[in-house]
Amino acid sequence: MITKCARCGICCNKGGPAFHVEDKPILEKGVIPLKFLFTMRKGEPVNDNLQDRIVSADSDIIKIKSRKDSTACIFFDAAENRCRIYQNRPLECKVLKCWDIREIKEVYSKNRITRKDLLSEVEPLWDLVETHHRFCSYDKIRSLSDDINAGDKNAIEQINEIIGYDTHIRGLVAEKGGVEPEITDFLFGRPLLKTIGMLGIKIKE
Repeated sequence: MITKCARCGICCNKGGPAFHVEDKPILEKGVIPLKFLFTMRKGEPVNDNLQDRIVSADSDIIKIKSRKDSTACIFFDAAENRCRIYQNRPLECKVLKCWDIREIKEVYSKNRITRKDLLSEVEPLWDLVETHHRFCSYDKIRSLSDDINAGDKNAIEQINEIIGYDTHIRGLVAEKGGVEPEITDFLFGRPLLKTIGMLGIKIKE
């Protein structure tokens, strides 16, 4: 019977953790740079690992990115089977015990940190993030998806507008605002071109 971590790496290979209010200091100090994070926005279809089903996010879920070649957390050193930020690991990593998930279940959906918690004092940038979220709302996209299924051609144009805006704002902020392109996944969430299919909307280039 397992009673302590065997450093098998299974949990780290399933993806990075989500952040909670308790993790705010390590984010504010830049211990984990924003370019290594991404946001799942409110309303976005997400996989609830504990319930093993797809749900709609009820708030921002800010997570560590996975490696480009796998689902493993970007800070997982596969060669050494170790965490490269272990001393500054987020709350979920601290409480996760694969042999006893009671503690992770207790904190999993509570006190999740949001982009507002981190950006609201940076007014011009926060205003842009809020504008993007309103225009690219997943609730709006779901409603338009229903309209498309009902044969509304105008809804298709509106969906295309939203996707175009989402794509354009990322390039604009990187080009004109001097923001690293990798940070846009944190600022504006995952690109709609990658997530909108989960809502049953097929995209043609």
